[in-house]
Amino acid sequence: MKWWHVGLLISLFIGGFLSLFASPLPDGLERVAEDFGFIELEQSVITSPLPDYSLPGIDSPISGSIAGIVGVLLMFGVAWGVANILKGRNEHRK
Repeated sequence: MKWWHVGLLISLFIGGFLSLFASPLPDGLERVAEDFGFIELEQSVITSPLPDYSLPGIDSPISGSIAGIVGVLLMFGVAWGVANILKGRNEHRK
């Protein structure tokens, strides 16, 4: 088994299973915005495909797990693609 297989499996475990135990409380910046009363001024620059770490339309804790797995796989795909592009550029330089 290659090293990146292990990394991908660990990431899928964290995104798909351990994410179920994440705190529902707001993170630091969101908490400060709530405490100081400017949370309602929040604006999104881009629309998220997985808002609030869940799948839209699914009101179940499993939604967060699926969103975590999808997020890991999307980022893996992006990293894989960038690595292949960079690898191809280095092979042309030789």
